[in-house]
Amino acid sequence: MGGWTGPVTPAFVPSEVAQVAQLIRQTVFVVVDPKTGRRGVVAGGCAAEATEPGAWRIAGVLPPLFPEWLGDRNFTETHGVRFPYVAGEMANGIATTTMVIEMARNGYLGFFGAAGLSADRVGVAIDELTAALGRDGSPWGSNLIHSPNEPALEDAVAALYLARGVRKVSASAYMSLTPAIVRYAYSGVRVDPTGSIDRPNMVFAKVSRPEVARQFLEPAPPAMLAALVADGRLTPDEARLAADLPVAEDITVESDSGGHTDNRPLAPLFASIAALRDEITAARGYRRPVRLGAAGGIGTPQAVAAAFALGASYVLTGSINQACVEAGIAADARAMLATAEIADVTMAPAADMFELGVSLQVLKRGTMFASRARKLYQLYRAYPDLEAIPPDARAGLEKQILGASVDDVWATTREFWSVRDPDQVVRAEADPRHRMALFRSYLGLSSRWSIDGQSDRRTDYQIWCGPAMGAFNAWAAGSFLADPAHRTVTQVANNLMEGAAVLTRAQQFRTFGVAVPPEAFTYRPRPLR
Repeated sequence: MGGWTGPVTPAFVPSEVAQVAQLIRQTVFVVVDPKTGRRGVVAGGCAAEATEPGAWRIAGVLPPLFPEWLGDRNFTETHGVRFPYVAGEMANGIATTTMVIEMARNGYLGFFGAAGLSADRVGVAIDELTAALGRDGSPWGSNLIHSPNEPALEDAVAALYLARGVRKVSASAYMSLTPAIVRYAYSGVRVDPTGSIDRPNMVFAKVSRPEVARQFLEPAPPAMLAALVADGRLTPDEARLAADLPVAEDITVESDSGGHTDNRPLAPLFASIAALRDEITAARGYRRPVRLGAAGGIGTPQAVAAAFALGASYVLTGSINQACVEAGIAADARAMLATAEIADVTMAPAADMFELGVSLQVLKRGTMFASRARKLYQLYRAYPDLEAIPPDARAGLEKQILGASVDDVWATTREFWSVRDPDQVVRAEADPRHRMALFRSYLGLSSRWSIDGQSDRRTDYQIWCGPAMGAFNAWAAGSFLADPAHRTVTQVANNLMEGAAVLTRAQQFRTFGVAVPPEAFTYRPRPLR
């Protein structure tokens, strides 16, 4: 490959090799020591004839490496972003419009946390985002969560997105397809004047099981498409084109995350869904790429670099953004997250799928929510109705969990559902079992208390959190990001992507036979622009 010459001496000493790994935006030459045969690295300089006096023999050339290039170029071009990085849709507006706007203005993609909010509240957020960022081609979206207990709300939010021109939706917690997400996915699909398929609406399907991924990777079931056409919610042409298109072209593979999770490890889960994607793409003859993202446990540069090494088109972060200043959560809750360690998480019943026994991952340190929520679910499973609960257990329920009498809590719950979904009240008054299930209101309120900062219920805070939070805190310790006041979503994202690029460069050195020291795989947070 010729030789290299330059004003500096190539690095062979471990500490110097680690320093060169930090110079990701410079061309790096891998050179060979003629006396020992060892390989070293050097930034700068230039190629020369191998016979030139003083020239070092070149074993490889590494061009500049930018964080923007770590993922799939098709992803960044399709979604109009600079970086292959997404801030996920933390529910109840914890992923605020402010967070989404900050991400978009700095080259990232963000999703508003619409789950758990009324359609009216979501509409206000969409208007704010549209006013700040525009609509078509803009790097922002919103969440559509599977709502088996409130299908009317899911339909209403999907209809709102279509009416307001929301072009990107993250579909979460789906166990099976619903008419709402299928309608959104295919509405407006057409053949453009060049003969190419134009899909104005883009679905990011967050999945943690291959069988769920399959439903989004395949076209929607013909019967569902036909029913949507019969109801006037898709046109015949849209349904015809849909028969050859996957429901989603961005699949977010979610491993051990905060909130809804199956606690799966990323590497085997990603590999299995990637194989499924490739199988279905070949069988269906898709011409448009189907991209896979990685989520869950993404809280350090090592995790980001590993995800891209697996073949992820993009990464998605969640728990760590909840500790950022833009998050819609109380300051004391953010402080609790900032002290979490990797094992300070546990599983607890989920409010939106309480009757199904579905759990989600929450913060354990500093809160009694998880144990109290599990006790509430145990009572629900053990007794047919509220009246059957023994007096001592009922007293414990009122004192330790509800903080009020059963009768007072039912009155408040009834008032809430009378406004949100009156059918729930009708069912509850006819079915004592359903009335008992509605006492899951504690689970919903506990999330609201952590958002509003209701200090008298701090021990009941429900804070969604995965092990990524503890890993992030360990990485940030001793740096400027250790202070919660300095944790902005863009500084966090910039440092994770920069660090992942440095680690990727160190790994490149290894592939060229350079002896790379452990410290080359360490990147410390620093203020970045």
